[in-house]
Amino acid sequence: MTTKVTWAQILAWRLRRQFVSGAGGPDAVSVARRLCGVQTQVPSSAQLAVAVRSAKPEPGEIDRALWTDRTLAKTWIMRGTLHLVPADELAGYCAALSTLRFWEKGSWQRGHGVTAAEIAAIIEAVPQALSDGAERPLTREELVDAVVEVTGNAHLRQALTSGWGALLKPLSRLGELCYGPPREGRVTFTAPRAWIPGWPSEPPPFEEAGVRVARAFLGAHGPATPEMFDTWLFGGVARKTVLKGWFRDLAPELTEVETEDGTTLPALKEHLDDLAGTRPSAEVHLLPGFDQYILAAPRTLAPLLPPSLKPKVSRQAGWISPVVVHEGRVAGVWEARNGDIALDLDAPVPQGSLEEAVARVRGLLKP
Repeated sequence: MTTKVTWAQILAWRLRRQFVSGAGGPDAVSVARRLCGVQTQVPSSAQLAVAVRSAKPEPGEIDRALWTDRTLAKTWIMRGTLHLVPADELAGYCAALSTLRFWEKGSWQRGHGVTAAEIAAIIEAVPQALSDGAERPLTREELVDAVVEVTGNAHLRQALTSGWGALLKPLSRLGELCYGPPREGRVTFTAPRAWIPGWPSEPPPFEEAGVRVARAFLGAHGPATPEMFDTWLFGGVARKTVLKGWFRDLAPELTEVETEDGTTLPALKEHLDDLAGTRPSAEVHLLPGFDQYILAAPRTLAPLLPPSLKPKVSRQAGWISPVVVHEGRVAGVWEARNGDIALDLDAPVPQGSLEEAVARVRGLLKP
């Protein structure tokens, strides 16, 4: 029997599961684990995404987890964008994402000015270049020099130094490259096998890895369809047989819920009672740009993002604005300006709750 739930219940449940309601995240790694990663194209947004969810926000916690404890890893992963993920889960994400080898397509190679042989040479050369691993992470310039030396192909220098690291992204998806600690303000790269404690000698089977990732996604961003999951993980271009296989294997753990608009969504059985018993949220929250609460849902999901607000939230070049959330729904956008917070609201928001939310984020933004 399909359980009836409202979108207001689903959004309130997501807010609680994602540590937004209650701000109960125990630490940065736990927050990243629950969210299935924290996008960090803009590091300050990632820091705020963790801080607003943390019971006791700690300055410098993310850097310690990345470069001292090595419990977080930073690399290009979901949708080819930079994320913070728990270090002990990175191999699983890589195994799932490696099922789509976009770099083997002729159109991708032509678009980046390389041949199939050249991208294959890069994929072979980078692990050799990073063989010193944790002892000596390489800057981008040093890595390019090493790849050119290993391959003997000087043409690769221009290809590797242009753009946003596009020719290195296959290596991150294959589990051969992640960020190392910055050196004199410059990014460095290292090999996960040398940098991350307990890195497996062989990647996990992609079938098992995909099921684990889908389960984790539904536990924070569900209920959700396979297509929603695909959009979040791959950008909507997953191999359909692979995606269907993951959800087929996960099926014994799934049930269905139906919303008031007739949408049917898979949900984890273990969360059904909690979801069905969730009361709609009346809370107000300020969330940073590129927040997972927005990124993990379709931009066309009107119960979350009203169509009139979509241009302000989902902007050009993939920019996702900071948002004001009321009752689980986006009510406007905000930005830090001149040491304060400027609001741009499209819907009525309770003034007292809004002031509390603004004051909290203002405090978190202080250096």
